[in-house]
Amino acid sequence: MKTKEFNFFCKNLFDKLPVPVDFLDKDGRIVYINRCFLEFLGLNEEDVLGRVVTEVEPTSKFLETLKYRQAEVAKRHVFSNGKEAIVHRIPIIDEKDNLIGGFGMLLFDDYEKLKQVTEQIEKIHKELNLYKNEIAKMNRAKYSLADIIGESKPMKQAKSKVKKLARVNSNILIIGESGVGKELFAHAIHNESERNEFPFVSINCSAIPENLLEAEFFGYEDGAFTGARKGGNIGKFELANGGTIFLDEIGDMPLYMQAKLLRVLQEKEVVRIGSNKVVKLDVRVICATHKNLEQLVNEGKFREDLYYRLNVLSLDIPPLRQRREDIPLLVQSFVEKFYKETGLYREIPEEVMNILCNYDWPGNIRELKNIVERICVNADDTEVTVNDLPAAILNKTFRIEHKKNQGLKEIMENIEKEIIISTLKECNNNKSLAASKLNIPRASLYRKIEEYNIESENK
Repeated sequence: MKTKEFNFFCKNLFDKLPVPVDFLDKDGRIVYINRCFLEFLGLNEEDVLGRVVTEVEPTSKFLETLKYRQAEVAKRHVFSNGKEAIVHRIPIIDEKDNLIGGFGMLLFDDYEKLKQVTEQIEKIHKELNLYKNEIAKMNRAKYSLADIIGESKPMKQAKSKVKKLARVNSNILIIGESGVGKELFAHAIHNESERNEFPFVSINCSAIPENLLEAEFFGYEDGAFTGARKGGNIGKFELANGGTIFLDEIGDMPLYMQAKLLRVLQEKEVVRIGSNKVVKLDVRVICATHKNLEQLVNEGKFREDLYYRLNVLSLDIPPLRQRREDIPLLVQSFVEKFYKETGLYREIPEEVMNILCNYDWPGNIRELKNIVERICVNADDTEVTVNDLPAAILNKTFRIEHKKNQGLKEIMENIEKEIIISTLKECNNNKSLAASKLNIPRASLYRKIEEYNIESENK
């Protein structure tokens, strides 16, 4: 290209740019400089063109760039007029390896402004890291094996299996009735695994409205749908990347969502709603349900292919009625927690513990925890009494005992005896006060004490 044509080309292209640009020949003479660069230097075109770069700008390092044919990118430079900038100096070499010139550009023509922007970026970066750390803390597994209370044989077997499951990355299905602590086991598996330094994200499939499930699972872009948060939102699967996602109550997931989940599990990637960008996933999936998924498959309510994809490994959590020996340990832990939270000390006597151990606990540990808290609150003294127990538990316990080996008369007599003993203890053996609490005449109380031989038993 001839010099005239070259200058015409450069003026049409680079004079319109708000970035300082210049071209040098192989001897270091300036053959083109745009308006932006001239304004930066405070010079006119006739003061610059045809002159060696160091004559125009004594501090220039461009001649060294041409000599050594080594590009310098994003270098800080202080000009003779006192201005600072980040500059590019690039040698131009043809296909025969001949030096034909150089290209210069100021990446940032106001160093102080650049410094301010850099400091602002660093500040934002620190804040972003802080938020990331906070998000990471929010999405950590809270419980370990040590938090799972139980020394019964079924619980020891379940804890032992947790350690085995934690060694691999296969999907897990945790099965158990409501309230048995399925989520605690999911936390423990994650904490025992090599993923324990990465997020643990929990999501309850039955607690999210059906029309929001996809957005919650996979995220969405800004404006993806009416009511979408400005700036979009990251989905739970992306949030769990590198770690574990726990899908509780998987049996309640609608069929259309099951198909989308299956695809994510198969492809190991996710696409946010309103986006075309594919995000690769490295997530371990743990699911839990209190429902019979095989039955749901047979009824057409759960996809068979998804069931087999999720049920690679399984963990059955026994209900509380199948490990009654763990009930005293659980009760004691709940009483201790109550004391730490309220400062109120409570004791559970043997007669109360026996009733708690004989109850079937259809709500399992969750129900037991609620009842223990209730009786601790309702107790008038340090020692909880039979009177503090809910009537429903007493009634069901009576029925259980009846089913085992007692007649109705014997059941009622035993319970009446236990209640009288408990009330007398509560009243420090003050029979008048005990009779008043039991709402019976004092003479009737004396007769029952003699009938049940209570005083001789308590001596």
